[in-house]
Amino acid sequence: MTWDASIPLPVLTHRQSRLVVGLLAVLCYVGSLNGDFVFDDSEAVVNNDDVQLTTPVWKLFSHDFWGTRITNNASHKSYRPLTVISFRWNVWLNDGKLEPFSFHLFNVILHGINSVLLLSVYKLLLGVESPKLSLVAASLFALHPVHTESVAGIVGRADLLSTFFAFISILVYQYAVRKENTSVSSLSYCALSCVFVGIAMLCKEQGITIISICCLYDLLIVNNMYLNKMLHEVFNSSQKKPKSNKQLPHKILNQIHQNGLNGHSNGHGAGAVSMQNGNRSNGLSDEKLKDNRHFFLLLLRQSILCFGCVALLYLRWIVMGSAPPVFQKVDNPASFLNNTLEKVVNYNYLYSLNMWILLCPEWLCFDWSMGCIPPISVCKFPIDLRLLAVVILWVSFAATMKRLTKSFNTQEWRGIVIALALLIIPFLPASNLVFRVGFVIAERVLYLPSAGFCLLVALGIRRLSVFPNSKNPLRIMLLLLCVTFFARTAQRSLEWCSESALFSSALSVCPLNAKVHYNLGKNSADAGKTEEAIQFYKQAIKLHPEYDQAMNNLANILKDTGNLTEARSLLETAVKIRPDFAAAWMNLGIVLSGLKLYNQAETSYHTALTHRRKYPDCYYNLGNLYLDMGRNAEAYEAWLMATRYRPTHTIAWSNMIVMLDSMGEYVKAEQVGKTALSILPNEPALHFSLANALGKTGKLEESEWHFTQAINLNFNNALYHSNFGVLYHRWKKFDKAEHEYKIALKLNPHLTSAKENLSSLRKLRSSAS
Repeated sequence: MTWDASIPLPVLTHRQSRLVVGLLAVLCYVGSLNGDFVFDDSEAVVNNDDVQLTTPVWKLFSHDFWGTRITNNASHKSYRPLTVISFRWNVWLNDGKLEPFSFHLFNVILHGINSVLLLSVYKLLLGVESPKLSLVAASLFALHPVHTESVAGIVGRADLLSTFFAFISILVYQYAVRKENTSVSSLSYCALSCVFVGIAMLCKEQGITIISICCLYDLLIVNNMYLNKMLHEVFNSSQKKPKSNKQLPHKILNQIHQNGLNGHSNGHGAGAVSMQNGNRSNGLSDEKLKDNRHFFLLLLRQSILCFGCVALLYLRWIVMGSAPPVFQKVDNPASFLNNTLEKVVNYNYLYSLNMWILLCPEWLCFDWSMGCIPPISVCKFPIDLRLLAVVILWVSFAATMKRLTKSFNTQEWRGIVIALALLIIPFLPASNLVFRVGFVIAERVLYLPSAGFCLLVALGIRRLSVFPNSKNPLRIMLLLLCVTFFARTAQRSLEWCSESALFSSALSVCPLNAKVHYNLGKNSADAGKTEEAIQFYKQAIKLHPEYDQAMNNLANILKDTGNLTEARSLLETAVKIRPDFAAAWMNLGIVLSGLKLYNQAETSYHTALTHRRKYPDCYYNLGNLYLDMGRNAEAYEAWLMATRYRPTHTIAWSNMIVMLDSMGEYVKAEQVGKTALSILPNEPALHFSLANALGKTGKLEESEWHFTQAINLNFNNALYHSNFGVLYHRWKKFDKAEHEYKIALKLNPHLTSAKENLSSLRKLRSSAS
């Protein structure tokens, strides 16, 4: 009979259990397969050059997760090159295209694999046959709604991969502790386990914590009885010893020889006993040698794990430039509190919220910063009911500790300790205790710790199952819990399919979160809902008066609607709040240029470039300013810099060609146009601009070819047809010219140039006839 036989579930084979858990893990996320790139996916995948196959792989190892050089002061220091490589693998599978389906499919399959692996991990860590307990815990892990961000959000790939290699590390470590292994093989497997921990850490930093789980497994499960025996012997040997062996009763003296504590004692009595029990003493000596070897190997394994942990942490510190990441107060307000008591209370409140999300995953939000969780003030301690959550957290923990003391060194005790270790240790990097983190609550970081939480729940179910008449209620409870988790996970995964659904769902959870309103405003602006976007941005600024990014985006909308004065005021406030905000400086330059304040605009552009040297859009707008000021040579240089830093900057290329054309520098315009088309061969605007320049130099056939290419790529552009008609008009191919003019007027009946040219053509033909 297994230790968990009382749990009211049918006994399944390990293969059947894996099938059940794998199906549950995959089916509840089927809805996410049709999802798009949402929220952080844009920065980490879509706009990250490291994900593109054209970027050399070696560059990934000097950049952070978001594509910024990791030694840069602006870097978040999240070093996850293997996760980025997995993104590149998805791009490679899609022939260089960013198709979200394959990204989502990879995540769902990886979650299924992790859930199945967890069955074996539970079986190993519990150290006893417990198929039902492992099935319950792994099923809860597979279905838990808190995992939705990690699975349905593509950025969550880091947590999935890190957990996968963490589980592999634990499963490899079991071979290091097998008694039949030689010393070399035992230590080799131990070192290999550390290698997998390192790989897990290269997927996400949290992977380093699994070394502690391996240590606990070795000490608590594999060597628990041996360490108890050793401690018992040490305790007995530390007691006061009699002056002479002759004063000891024969039974105690014999026991000493059995334990091998006085095998080389001098004296007649001891020698007599040794002679009488010679054969037995030799056998026990062999056993003692075996115990010593076992203890020595245990120390070596623990030393390798400790050394591996220190080495990995040191290498990680070197990679990130020996400097911690720098975060703003809005990212994690509690960590910036000056009052120590306030900081401790707020940290504990955040821990209680994390536990609540695990217990009741109804409150789920893509972001918990910027006012979502206002800090608990010391002056409001007596009346702030949120303190009850802290009290409940520690009362529950104390009750668990009390339970541990009552069941010391039993199988239940070891199970609870392992579950707590799995829950607490992987959470430590997110606890603010080791270093400041850049978030208030992040559901992604609960992916690995939830394995410990699910095991605790399963152990509680096993405890309840020993009571009489509990079988049917427990079956119903388990079924309802699984169905509820499945439904909530399926619903939440659908919310992660689009940004509009994701951001809207956050309003009911965090209505005071300025970032929620900001993202809703950004989503509305992208959808062309200008008035709605303005209201969301204004609400975001109202909730967080120093929200510089919201000011910048709102100013852009106001600028486009002609409200330049208010846009200027917002941008000037934004750059006062964040003086190194390059995008706001550039946008301020655009607004000042629109107000004809050219000198101030030029200063704003140059300020932006001092904060971001490689800023193609800023160079492009600076070129436009110089063109308005009549400084054509400087405009050309600015646009040239824009194309240098972004060779695909179509408008900058086109502006250079048009300006050179208008200046009569047709040869140079032709050279620029052909250079641009060598980079962007399918860009109709470049074919069109080059065709105009070639037509003026008399290269009519070449001009005709480029006009044809432009029209083939963008047939519905009336201006293309109109200018093509002008070329034929000059070429005296009047029928073709008339045909192009008519198409242009059909596409745009109000195109004056086409009307006038067609009228001129008809007059010319009528006079000729």
